Amino acid sequence: MREAVLPSFYTTMTFKEKVTNLLEEGLIEKPSLFLVDLSISDSYKITVTLDGDNGVTLQDCIDVSRVIENNLDREAQDFSLEVASAGVSTPLKLVRQYKKNIGRTLKVKTATETIEAKLEAASEESITLSWTAREPKKIGKGKETVEHQREIPYSEIKEAIVIIIFN
Repeated sequence: MREAVLPSFYTTMTFKEKVTNLLEEGLIEKPSLFLVDLSISDSYKITVTLDGDNGVTLQDCIDVSRVIENNLDREAQDFSLEVASAGVSTPLKLVRQYKKNIGRTLKVKTATETIEAKLEAASEESITLSWTAREPKKIGKGKETVEHQREIPYSEIKEAIVIIIFN
């Protein structure tokens, strides 16, 4: 991986702007990766969380880390850096994450309910979930299996986590 060439305006940027630009530079070389979260604490601890259309390898994290670390001056600002992949239990944040998980089971919390269902589709505005449930029959006694499908706008989702099912 090549070192980023820094433009002259780089010296007038804030620390976060410098880190953000370097991160973008590192991700250009790995188009299947995308940023989920970037945080910089008051003590200059940089935490980068990545995801990828095909997952994230340890080498991906190392490469992105090097682009950032090799182009920041510790003499000007001491910092610590952590680059990691979004974990299995990490809530989904981006449309791109939902799209890569189509076909998997999600646990989706809204303001009024929690649904555990299969992610059927993900558009730019919403997701579509499907599940079956045993419900009382409309006529007579007993229960029947009912198929459900619901579209939920992202604006209504409080949290969505991929559920790992071991068969």
